[in-house]
Amino acid sequence: MKPYGDRTPDTQYRDRLRQILDTGVRVSQTPQGIGAITCFGELPPMVFDLDNGAPLITERKIGFWRKPIAEIIAFINGVRTLDELSAYGCDFWEDYRGRGSSLGLEPDDLGPGSYGGAFHDFPMPDGGSFNQFEHVIEQIKNYPSIRTHLVSPWIPYYIGRGGHQKAIVSPCHGWLHFRVFGEKLSMRMDQRSADFPIGVPSNMIQYAALLLMVAKVTGLQPWKFIHTFADAHIYENQIEKVKEIIDWDEKNKTGREPRRLPTLQLNSDATDLSTFRSDDFEVEDYDPHPKMKIPYAP
Repeated sequence: MKPYGDRTPDTQYRDRLRQILDTGVRVSQTPQGIGAITCFGELPPMVFDLDNGAPLITERKIGFWRKPIAEIIAFINGVRTLDELSAYGCDFWEDYRGRGSSLGLEPDDLGPGSYGGAFHDFPMPDGGSFNQFEHVIEQIKNYPSIRTHLVSPWIPYYIGRGGHQKAIVSPCHGWLHFRVFGEKLSMRMDQRSADFPIGVPSNMIQYAALLLMVAKVTGLQPWKFIHTFADAHIYENQIEKVKEIIDWDEKNKTGREPRRLPTLQLNSDATDLSTFRSDDFEVEDYDPHPKMKIPYAP
């Protein structure tokens, strides 16, 4: 990465918050029971060259950045239960405790259609399971120039409503496409559903960490993380806080000015993706604005 002082302040996150507010469609009905402002397929991708810093937002302090990294590591390892997620260092899912029973699962099982099930145990026609990350890493190593380094979190027959659902939450993110350019590895992550004020900052840093991990085990240099969105939204009860986040008067120097992105350091020489843990990561040069409590959708 460039020295911290040589990096350019990044405005991509706040720019897209502003675009949602300015151009989004008002939607009165959502699964969460609260209205939202939504852009569908209209946001330009956020493109992060990791040489300019890691995408840990500075508009407000994200002090819990290890938790989303722990979450993606857990899912890579096939984790499906809340207790297993907690053991990896992620407690984001506690509100879903006990809900598996309604789908005929163990109470705290996120289901075979969840991220862990899809990433690590994708069902095969012969009744076996397929580890998508194990396969894509082998493919990157042996056939680096091809364009089919893909991973999907979506198992359609475990997601559909009407008696087919076997996932507590339909996966919102994790459609991945890796591309090798010489000795550099880039990754695009497509996000189906994006709660921009709350969920997206966690997704940004966890997938940047994933790119670092995959680059490490394939012997490549992490280069660009491209983050694209389908349904990007801000809930009605988040609007006032979002306006505070993006409020910056350059002339009068008031509000939350854009700042440089920090360094995300992976301190491990592991050769097996499954062995990384969130404690292997450190953040340096992080200079965010003060933390802010933003309401969840009810």
